[in-house]
Amino acid sequence: MKNSLLKNVVLGVLVAGIMGSSQAHAVNITLNGADPYQGFMNVSELPSNGGGYVFGSGWGVLDLTCTFSGNNLTFTPNTIGDANPFWYVGGGAPGHPGNKIMDANMYCENSSGAIPGTTVNFSGIILSNTLTSAHVVTAFIKDFAPDFSSNVTHSVVLPTSGSFNLNLATINDPARHVQYGFEMIGPCVWATDIAQFGKVVIAPTQAVPTKATSWGRMKSLYR
Repeated sequence: MKNSLLKNVVLGVLVAGIMGSSQAHAVNITLNGADPYQGFMNVSELPSNGGGYVFGSGWGVLDLTCTFSGNNLTFTPNTIGDANPFWYVGGGAPGHPGNKIMDANMYCENSSGAIPGTTVNFSGIILSNTLTSAHVVTAFIKDFAPDFSSNVTHSVVLPTSGSFNLNLATINDPARHVQYGFEMIGPCVWATDIAQFGKVVIAPTQAVPTKATSWGRMKSLYR
């Protein structure tokens, strides 16, 4: 995934006391609409077409599609506003199924060296999850090697309601990249059909200050 400086890990960060010079501290993270979330999309063929990987690139958060209302995140199946049969079986139109599997990642990344070597705790509350079996959404923490050649991951499929709480003891190397966020996998959906595929709404586990923020849209390799 794309590398970026994370200026503010999260306004809701709580750092536990260090119990000795050799013991790593913990960083507690929850959702905050003002945090610098990024997007990345991996696109693959449908299983019926062999399931081969097609491409991956950075996308705008709104293009995934993810939106914040205050600090609450709504994540829906991906929609592509391109009627080309590359994206939809028979071309884009109401009722036409997606022709690609979209692996949408919405995440924050620490590349400042501040998080590696800590235990990262990432939590949130699922206000609702009405996704059908066509799409699966997970919360994750990923600890990537400096060249992104490998990673250590802790992830969990989000339930229909309740909460999630992940923790990962990251490797003590300031050159590593630690990411936390959400991933949705499933076929792209024509915009007028999106409601029938459901959505997930996630809130922070504790109140955090709300700051005004805006998210740019970025078109990426639409064919």
